[in-house]
Amino acid sequence: MTLSATLAELVRDFRANGRIVIVGASLAGLRGAEALREEGFTGSLTIIGDEPYEPYDRPPLSKQVLKGWVPADHTALPRFREVEAQWRLGVAAIGLDRATKQVRLADGEQVPYDRLLIATGTRARQWPDPAEAALEGVFSLRSRDDAARLQQALAARPSRVLVIGGGFIGSEVASVCRELDIPVTLTERGSAPLVGALGGVIGEIAAQMQRDHGVDLRCGVSVASLEGDAAGHVRRARLSDGTTVEADVVLAALGSIRNVEWLQGSGLAAGFWGVGCDAGGRAFDINGVVTDSVYVAGDVARAPHVLYEYQFLAMEHWDNAVFGAEVAAHNMVNLEPHYRPHLLLPGFWSGQFGVNIKSVGVPPFADEIVFTQGSVKDRCFAAAYGRRGRIVAAVTFDHGKWLEYYAHLIEESAAFPPPPPGWDRPDVMKPVPAEFPAPGVPTAIPDVVLTGHDPNERRAEFRPRGH
Repeated sequence: MTLSATLAELVRDFRANGRIVIVGASLAGLRGAEALREEGFTGSLTIIGDEPYEPYDRPPLSKQVLKGWVPADHTALPRFREVEAQWRLGVAAIGLDRATKQVRLADGEQVPYDRLLIATGTRARQWPDPAEAALEGVFSLRSRDDAARLQQALAARPSRVLVIGGGFIGSEVASVCRELDIPVTLTERGSAPLVGALGGVIGEIAAQMQRDHGVDLRCGVSVASLEGDAAGHVRRARLSDGTTVEADVVLAALGSIRNVEWLQGSGLAAGFWGVGCDAGGRAFDINGVVTDSVYVAGDVARAPHVLYEYQFLAMEHWDNAVFGAEVAAHNMVNLEPHYRPHLLLPGFWSGQFGVNIKSVGVPPFADEIVFTQGSVKDRCFAAAYGRRGRIVAAVTFDHGKWLEYYAHLIEESAAFPPPPPGWDRPDVMKPVPAEFPAPGVPTAIPDVVLTGHDPNERRAEFRPRGH
């Protein structure tokens, strides 16, 4: 038997009899399981999740659920096919032994695997003072249960909501409050909301949009402390500028933490920004050597991207979870030369204050921005981001139909500033500094993070005291 025939037989045997374990029972975990079955894997499949629920959709949690349009328990993800898996829900993975190929669970069970997919995602960063975080009325927002509790608090018509952090989650929740005619104050340590993700130029537009809708926006300040009453309910916040905000509901929208603690001691390149992997989802060990049996997908993955100087990108995006899991699943049941790369161009959308904001590419990679279409005054426009003479990202406010055009230019590394596609050109089309915060300046961490070239890089942990 030739070598190629022997390898083909090994692949067939693994697809029929192998053991695959997926740690993480959310979007990436589910889509990875479906893709494995679609690829012809008929062996043992186990899906482990720390929440007691089957996979559910997270984007509606900060929008439709908080508005009361959809109950939190009605957000289950659709199933595209039967996965025929053993579901281990409500029990967390707490350790990984790569030598014996076993995942250790919180209940003491050891789950063996031949190949492992890590899709543990992220969790919400909690308010850093435990006693203040335990006050009634203090919330974070990431899970289904978080959304249900916050929705109940908003339905009770609080006198004022304080949102700490002006990223996308914080801004969307502030928008919901105004739609519900609830007074809301938003504090942001940076110069403007969304400044970490979209830069200061767009951040100022977002700031004015919030103020026009009645948000009490406080930028350049942090929350020094939260105070409660004798019954243990939050009542006010003291800010770094000496002022106070009276509020009986507080949302700490301080970004996310990647769920990698359970990998300590595993020898994988896991740290603050996630688990390092190659473009095919294969995890790196701490020495930068690619593994053959451990794969990564979703928010917890950080992989090099050819369009961004091969820097490792950590992306908290819906499409990244779906397509990254599909690529990882394909590669788990194949061998070279049949591996596929996951080279998704990052993209996201956010609905807030009546405007649909969409972006493609990696805006924080840029140093310049130019408005290419529409009207900033009307908040209906497109803008392109550039770096070193090429386009690297684009953002639209209620102008999303043109996003595909800009995505094509980014994929081609086209020149910046780009030629506008439409007739609605602004009066001024001159590039200006994008005004992203300098490294180390405290602000909301964007949904796409450039984390350098080292697969084992571990930067200083971001520890906010408030926003």
